[in-house]
Amino acid sequence: MILDTLQNAHLYYRLGVKFIKAFEYLAQTDLAGLEKGKYEIDGTNIFAIVNEYDTVDTSTEQMESHKKYIDIQYMVSGSELIGHDFLKDQQPSKAYDETADYQLFAEHPMFFSRLEKGMFAIFFPTDLHMPNIKVSTPMPVKKVVIKIAVSL
Repeated sequence: MILDTLQNAHLYYRLGVKFIKAFEYLAQTDLAGLEKGKYEIDGTNIFAIVNEYDTVDTSTEQMESHKKYIDIQYMVSGSELIGHDFLKDQQPSKAYDETADYQLFAEHPMFFSRLEKGMFAIFFPTDLHMPNIKVSTPMPVKKVVIKIAVSL
């Protein structure tokens, strides 16, 4: 997992061309003006999902992980907590769904990070994460999740 601000995105360009394209998209797109939905950046290799929702309590959520895609979760507006843990030997509470590329885990996160406007978090397939969590009270947020295909 990586947590940083978009100002420092250049520090992660060594992760590859797909990351460069993803960060350039975040930096050059009017994200506040985008409607909810899916936006292609590079076919199925890189795409963005724009979400708007109210944050929730941890009691309604579970941690998730992905196998086919790496997440870059960028906060356009609002603030939320994201729970984290490392994928070790936990057993999924919901088996892997290959079409939707996720599996769920009932364990409580090891730690939480606060994601605020202008910040991003990168979650690799070995990172369990629980996004959408309220800081103190539910609040509306707008977030862009860039999906980067793991395969070369």
